[in-house]
Amino acid sequence: MRRLRTAGLALLGATLVASVAASPAQASPGETRTVCADSMTPDGWVDVNWGTSASCRVMSGSNVKMIKQLEGLPVGTQVNACASAQPPSGWTKVQTYYSGGCVVFVNSSFTPNAWLLRKTS
Repeated sequence: MRRLRTAGLALLGATLVASVAASPAQASPGETRTVCADSMTPDGWVDVNWGTSASCRVMSGSNVKMIKQLEGLPVGTQVNACASAQPPSGWTKVQTYYSGGCVVFVNSSFTPNAWLLRKTS
């Protein structure tokens, strides 16, 4: 019984280390993650939502963003993304619009700040 418990704890520890150490590049296609806004959006990812959180450094405007992994999604897939980071190669801007979820700073004019993207290659 003791060996089983020790093996279970070792497996749990390894799983936790792997999940913390996993980089955005190791994400599944379409996976989303929430990161502090001062983090760069990795290649192959887009910003899909902005907000505020006490867990990130206080900034003027939004201080947290949700990012989405686009690599590995099939051709023809459409994704709504914030215009705060350029889409990866192989993705085309189909439409530009205003989204309340993509407000990084106060945007009283409702200037378009989001895109509908389509994977073309």
